[in-house]
Amino acid sequence: MGQNGQPHGSYSGYGSYQSQQGNYQYGSTFSNNDYGAAPGGGRQGKKHKEKKPRKPMNPLMKKVIAVVVCGVFFGVCAGVSFLAVNSLGNDKQPKEITQATADGAENAQDTQESGAANDSGIKSTVTQGTSSAVVTDVTKVVEATMPSIVSITNQMIISGTDFWGQNMEQEQEAAGSGIIIGENDKELLVVTNYHVVADSTKLSVKFIDDEVVEAQIKGTSPSMDLAVIAVKLEDINSSTKGSIAIATMGDSDTLKVGEPVIAIGNALGYGQSVTTGVVSALNRTLEVSETGTSNALIQTDAAINPGNSGGALLDIKGQVIGINSNKIGGSTIEGMGYAIPISSAKPIIEELMNRETKEKVDESNRGFLGISCINVTKAMGEAYGMPEGIYVAQVYPATGADNAGLVKGDIITGFAGATVTTQDDLTNSMQYYAVGDTVELTIMRGNPTEGYQEQKVNVTLTSQEAMNTSGRN
Repeated sequence: MGQNGQPHGSYSGYGSYQSQQGNYQYGSTFSNNDYGAAPGGGRQGKKHKEKKPRKPMNPLMKKVIAVVVCGVFFGVCAGVSFLAVNSLGNDKQPKEITQATADGAENAQDTQESGAANDSGIKSTVTQGTSSAVVTDVTKVVEATMPSIVSITNQMIISGTDFWGQNMEQEQEAAGSGIIIGENDKELLVVTNYHVVADSTKLSVKFIDDEVVEAQIKGTSPSMDLAVIAVKLEDINSSTKGSIAIATMGDSDTLKVGEPVIAIGNALGYGQSVTTGVVSALNRTLEVSETGTSNALIQTDAAINPGNSGGALLDIKGQVIGINSNKIGGSTIEGMGYAIPISSAKPIIEELMNRETKEKVDESNRGFLGISCINVTKAMGEAYGMPEGIYVAQVYPATGADNAGLVKGDIITGFAGATVTTQDDLTNSMQYYAVGDTVELTIMRGNPTEGYQEQKVNVTLTSQEAMNTSGRN
């Protein structure tokens, strides 16, 4: 009891207090720090603040932090290493690049390879020069060679059948390209592909100044897909003569794979255009289905599109190293164009240039030999021991061939002084000869067992009516 007769409040471990008004309970969490009333109302001890326990760190966060720290560390190390290496080589590298570029600009074909010997003694090649046609401006080469390139338009008659099965003929134009290769006293001579001028009724040539002049076929070689056409000098005006040029022939035998090349031609008939690339491969052999012949070709990734046929494939010096042919490569595979190597084409071109320029004879007056024949290809000749040429399968009686003494088994290798190896060669050559004209044939007579001997035979050409009368079906 208190001094005034009032009951004292009592403190317990849970802090309950009782009075006349009622009992009050105080929930306490001070189980370890209880304090009660001390004599004289003083406190027995000092209150201490409890520290809250820390929550444990998520293990995933620990891993993330570790990865980030490691990444930063290695990044710093790599950066320092790069700066150190770069600073050590900084003095030499710019000089080497400048020298390589200068060498490539002076002579883009010259590349020097130096061998650095390893400990084993095997050399590793280091290219010090650059073949710069792929990355270098070729405008100077193009400006110098473009005057020697022409566009060719071939007007022809195409035969066919209409919806009702009736025979019909339609005039059509085809576009191609050509290269000015020389001149004689009366003519300017242009080389192109045979398929560019085949079946023509009229040929026209457009020069660099857009002057258009009519041309005539001088000679063709279907088996090589080559032709030479002639433009009369008197038909070319003086200003055009001052703007054109004769191309410089190169040497395709010295080409290397990877060497830069430039193709110029009348792509799609839109006019002269330029594409660049490299020599992708050499001596590619493709068979031409029409003739059954195959030739070693230059393969390039420079675009050769329809209309480019007959145009020039140039080296970086501007010299002609090939004659482009879209017919051989076609357009089935992108990035694979073909050109006839100029070194193998030169002998054929020189022969065609020296022929007499002739005009085609009208079909109604065109002469015939009086034979049926088949091609003896190079592969067939090697297999059966026969010379390459045109095999005489039948001689029709009372025709020019019969009167000249041709017999079955003879192989024709020449017509009017020109080499012929296929029926196309022979038929094309005969377009310029009329009934009654006499031509000289070169034949090989004999057999695979006893061998063949060359002979010359003069044949007077026969008319179509005489062929039909002789019993030809």
